[in-house]
Amino acid sequence: MKTASGDSPTEPLESAVKAIKASCSNNAFTDTLTAALPQESLTRGVYSEEALRARFYTVQKLAKRVAMIDETRNSLYQYFLSYLQSLLVFHPQQLKPPTELSPDDLDTFKLLSYASYCIEHGDLELAAKFVNQLRGESRRVAHDWLNEARMTLETKQIVDILTAYASAVGIGTTQVQ
Repeated sequence: MKTASGDSPTEPLESAVKAIKASCSNNAFTDTLTAALPQESLTRGVYSEEALRARFYTVQKLAKRVAMIDETRNSLYQYFLSYLQSLLVFHPQQLKPPTELSPDDLDTFKLLSYASYCIEHGDLELAAKFVNQLRGESRRVAHDWLNEARMTLETKQIVDILTAYASAVGIGTTQVQ
């Protein structure tokens, strides 16, 4: 998945998928996998993990600012208090995620810290799982990032499976003398 630039998605995958379908026209396995690719990744492309990492820090900062706001979207006063809290509370930069989450770990600041740790250690999938646990306005702030991360992970998984399948088929058809 080649990235055009750090802030933009990769090139659309539609031409690559057409090439795969043309070379494996009667293969149900590849047809099923290529059909499972998100439509947006075919037409627009997906963001690289590096671009998602860079974007995460902006999302994290905004999500911390609105951490006190629940699903009811409280008053402007509540937004101000939430912003003030984000400035006054000292947060550890990154906490290593526990193996199992307890109800105390579902705090917005802890979830974002766990996600930040995962992002720094190259685990986009686990970071997306932590961001998915956010509630209220923080979840709304992170919604677009989470959708892009999901689409990147889905596409990457399918591309990895297609690559492994192509390698296996190539090995299977190689003649040893």
